[in-house]
Amino acid sequence: MSKESPARGLAKKAENALESFIFASRWVQAPIYVALILAAVAYAWKSVQELIHLLQGFSTSTESSIMLGILSLVDISMVANLVNMVVVGGYVTFVSRIDFEDNTDRPDWLEHINANTLKVKLAASLASISAIHLLKSFIDITAAASAVDGRPLLPAQERVILWQAIIHGVFLLSMILFAYSERMQRHEGH
Repeated sequence: MSKESPARGLAKKAENALESFIFASRWVQAPIYVALILAAVAYAWKSVQELIHLLQGFSTSTESSIMLGILSLVDISMVANLVNMVVVGGYVTFVSRIDFEDNTDRPDWLEHINANTLKVKLAASLASISAIHLLKSFIDITAAASAVDGRPLLPAQERVILWQAIIHGVFLLSMILFAYSERMQRHEGH
């Protein structure tokens, strides 16, 4: 057995200490996840307010305004799902395992979660949320146009819809590219 020099032993201890510190730094993300959970609670309260607003004006509401109210609730739900996915998936992927083997409510997607699948799920969620916003704009514009005797859209309204459609297209393309990349990496691993 060869003996390490004192300088080499000290360098190895310093390296191990640095690596331990770097590995422990993952816990810096934990307060961020707690903040996201608190933001989700505030957003849940917003959904209750939206429902109360929808129900208060229900008897005098048009079909379009009811549909817009429901789409707002769907949008809130999708954003809450996105936050939950980021919190749980990010924590499990980047910070620490969650020990809940005895819990029968464990989501199936956690069995196969990694950074790549999380990216695909996040991109799909963003594309879905974008689609809801685009649909709300279409309904809002259609309702406004029919209320003013079918007059054409204003240039500003056309630009807003065009940009929303472009952004939605970018989200869809990103989702497809992430999914393709994840699939290629999965096939390379086998």
